Amino acid sequence: MLFLSKTRALAFAAALVLLLAACVPLSLASRGAHAASFCVVIDAGHGGVDAGVLGVRSEVRESDLNLQLARLLRERFARAGFCTVLTRTGAGGLYGLPTPGYKKRDMQRRKEIIESASPNLVLSVHQNFFPADPARRGGQVFYRLHSREGEALAASIQQQLNALWGTSLSALAGDYFMLNCTPYLSVIVECGFLSNAQDEAALTDAAFRSKLADAVFAGALAYFA
Repeated sequence: MLFLSKTRALAFAAALVLLLAACVPLSLASRGAHAASFCVVIDAGHGGVDAGVLGVRSEVRESDLNLQLARLLRERFARAGFCTVLTRTGAGGLYGLPTPGYKKRDMQRRKEIIESASPNLVLSVHQNFFPADPARRGGQVFYRLHSREGEALAASIQQQLNALWGTSLSALAGDYFMLNCTPYLSVIVECGFLSNAQDEAALTDAAFRSKLADAVFAGALAYFA
């Protein structure tokens, strides 16, 4: 088996993005569909008073990183001709006033946006945190338990994330609201560990976030293709 260096693997992933972006719309058209008719909902986790986790050194807010990555993903899917919907377009949450019960209202609003879009794919973007083992690092993808399509999509994205981070993590089944709240194909992408100083440094770098968005995008397109 041929093993690529990290640099060559990233170059291959970038080439794959360009190739699949061209091929996927043609593949859809051959089945009587168009990329524009395929809708992708990109969910930036947390927001507003709910910052999510914080970087172990910089204290960067997870919610801010999630939104930045969601916007990058929207650009890539839109450029490839897909319909795209963001659940959260700004720094605020989706709960209205930050009164008791705001988290439940926030999650309910995300569910409503997904149901309104009737998407072919939901990508929920998050950052991981595991202080018990600060050495743990890399991106990891979760899919709905017993969902074969979800498992295949998660594995496709996981492969790209492993190539980017130089890890060998596996996609995992998870019992989370964003995976279970609607019947649509959904995965949660934990892009890296903010409890790991190396991951945190990478995630706060704009150039790396662009590569990260490319990796998630390539994984999703490979699944569709």
